[in-house]
Amino acid sequence: MTSSQPVHSTAALESLLAFWVEGGVDAMLLDDPIDRIEAGKFVPPPAPTRLPLAAPTPIRPGQPDIGGALAKAQAAAAAAQDLAQLAEAVSAFDGCALRFEGAARQAVFCRGRPDAALMVIGEGPGAEEDAQGLPFVGRAGQLLDRMLAAAGLTDQVFITNTVFWRPPGNRTPTPAEQMVCQPFVERAIALVKPKMLLLVGGASAKAMLKKEEGILSLRGRWFEWRSAAGDQALPAMPTLHPAFLLRQPAAKKRAWSDLLTLAERLDRPERPA
Repeated sequence: MTSSQPVHSTAALESLLAFWVEGGVDAMLLDDPIDRIEAGKFVPPPAPTRLPLAAPTPIRPGQPDIGGALAKAQAAAAAAQDLAQLAEAVSAFDGCALRFEGAARQAVFCRGRPDAALMVIGEGPGAEEDAQGLPFVGRAGQLLDRMLAAAGLTDQVFITNTVFWRPPGNRTPTPAEQMVCQPFVERAIALVKPKMLLLVGGASAKAMLKKEEGILSLRGRWFEWRSAAGDQALPAMPTLHPAFLLRQPAAKKRAWSDLLTLAERLDRPERPA
């Protein structure tokens, strides 16, 4: 070793190795250095494109194709001559996947007056509704009841949802799930014969009105709901879901304004000023 060569102590070398280990270097892969910049200038030819093989769609028990499920729902709904028969048809229906995925206990169909002037349609049941078998009985439902009472509408409502089984994790029901339940909703409207609809929440408003706008854009406005066959038509007003109001109390005044507008159209003399 000449005097021009640096002298490294064992401690210095151990310290250097420890530095590289802490930096994530734990092995030497090559003996000779490689100029990575030069190597990066080489662009390899593209690999030939291979089309992936289409995987077969799994078929789960209780989840028939949408067309078949919709036809089955239409037949079952049309056969119901009253709300009791319609409730039985909903309970027996196995064409909605939610029955096998989210619901722990039972179908959740309706509550309220069978001859109500106002039909309230939400999106789907939650855990408390699944337990009791009735729509809007949890915290959000209790708020809805208080708001309806304040507007003088307690004895004038029939309440249901766009789907009748709890979605897993209380997620929003899919358009396909709402579609196969739609014949039951429409049959309920035909049997109750309400004067108008209150569509609670964005999922309900979009499904019933076939709109893409968000609920903040739709709420408080009058629309015409029409059945799939076009033989039924009713005025409908979207409003904010009470679950949203529990999270955003400042929005309650907008939902209250919607209820007052709706009550005025129902021409109730005892409505609030």
